[in-house]
Amino acid sequence: MGHEFEVRKEIELAATPEQVWDAIATGPGLDSWFMGRSEIEPREGGAARLTLGGHTDEATIVGWEPGKRYADRTATADDGSFMALEYLIEGRDQGSTVLRMVQSGMLGDNWETEFEAMKIGWDLYLGTLAAYLRYFPGRTATPVTVLHPDAGDPDQVWPAVAAALGTAHPIAAGAPVRLAVPGAAPIDGTVDLAEPTVFLGVRTTGGLYRFVHSGRDRGDMLFLSHHIFDTDAEPVHTEQRWQQWLDQLPVS
Repeated sequence: MGHEFEVRKEIELAATPEQVWDAIATGPGLDSWFMGRSEIEPREGGAARLTLGGHTDEATIVGWEPGKRYADRTATADDGSFMALEYLIEGRDQGSTVLRMVQSGMLGDNWETEFEAMKIGWDLYLGTLAAYLRYFPGRTATPVTVLHPDAGDPDQVWPAVAAALGTAHPIAAGAPVRLAVPGAAPIDGTVDLAEPTVFLGVRTTGGLYRFVHSGRDRGDMLFLSHHIFDTDAEPVHTEQRWQQWLDQLPVS
């Protein structure tokens, strides 16, 4: 049986309303902080597409007020489930902006697990949005997404990730780390987001690197969702290298 849900989040961002709009309502903007790859048709009635793991989800844009409001909604599935998303943008003094987000809809039988994952996931991605607008304003990223299904439970995965990054477990915000992928020079970074057992964020001078564990109830997947601003990076090779890094972790 389906279950109605609603997630509300609010964040103050060091950016103008126009910069925030570009980040939430354009494909290149979304690719710079959100998961997967996005395409946005810039109009009410247009399509919003998100491609992740070879699968594309599509929503219809139902609210389009540049600099103020964006909203979209998926079609209702046979089981009654759907997703709706709304962003409200409010400019503040000294060039900052408050972004309010509401995600709502109807979830299927496993709704409790999905609901908790969405709440925590928004903490990761809104934190990534804040880092993007603060440290990489006016730039767009190449998204890098790789997956390791059935990687093992968090008690197995996170010590392996910490060791691969050259830091102690549990990993704490502010810790220095080193990103070393096969065939590329190591990159030094700093942990900028950390939620024990769930996600880890690393910021470097050229990118935002995100490591996510889905949890036992969602398949123990280790998911990497990186945003590379370094213009010298080669997208395909970078994705291949991070897949090698992931495959070499001593996990299940």
